[in-house]
Amino acid sequence: MSSLSIVIPAKNEGGAIGDVVAAAVKEYPEAEIIVVDDGSTDNTADAARDAGAKVIQHPESLGNGAAVKAGARAASGGIIAFMDGDGQHSAQEFGHLLKKLDEGFDMAIGARSSDMHANVGRLAANGIYNVVASWLTNRRIPDLTSGFRVVRAKLFKKFLYLLPNGFSYPTTITMAFMRAGYPICFEPIPVAKRIGKSHIRPIRDGVRFMVIIFKIATLYSPLKIFLPISMLFFATGAGWYAYTYATLGRFTNMSMLLFSAAVIVFLIGLISEQITALTYSKS
Repeated sequence: MSSLSIVIPAKNEGGAIGDVVAAAVKEYPEAEIIVVDDGSTDNTADAARDAGAKVIQHPESLGNGAAVKAGARAASGGIIAFMDGDGQHSAQEFGHLLKKLDEGFDMAIGARSSDMHANVGRLAANGIYNVVASWLTNRRIPDLTSGFRVVRAKLFKKFLYLLPNGFSYPTTITMAFMRAGYPICFEPIPVAKRIGKSHIRPIRDGVRFMVIIFKIATLYSPLKIFLPISMLFFATGAGWYAYTYATLGRFTNMSMLLFSAAVIVFLIGLISEQITALTYSKS
């Protein structure tokens, strides 16, 4: 097996990070353990360092994705394992995922069951993510947003430029691997209750929900989103034309507008599809 680096993004996780790192050190004493302190205002960095981790500190909070990217850049192992620093994940579960890499997979993801999500809102949001991603990829995706995963470092680092600085990095990297044709798998894992307060803000992050949905689509298969919208515009235009022709005997500006919108949306989707193909042409 290639050398292992364990990357743990953390922000204000002083109450849990020490135990998380200590458990990882105990389970994988030869592994490189990197904690990226994303602008914490508590003792996260000191607790992680005392427990045996290499610590990278951001002077301000840049986001979970930014912390993950910083950790990946610093990792020297041939395999990178990612886990949260809030106590929900156990390093013992990495063993199941690492075996999957030995079987030929390039990324193995720990999938949570529906009763292991933090709250009903997050369960619903993650459920919709999973449904959309499954539709786009034509395969069942049980947990698109899990931050617990192992991956071949060389391949992961190829996609760093695609990853956002916020909380949707797991979504992006999963879809990127699938679009590029790298085999991935999902393995069920237990998840404990987090220690401390969640950094998810329902209102703020809820506004970003639809944006992430469209990002998932455009990252993998833009035409699967743009084509149905184009067809909807076209069908509406055709229906309106039939109605106005039957009642007024003429072709109206509204029908022309709807037909034009259908063509424009289709062309945008076609261009997006070509850009997406070019993005992964060297992967």
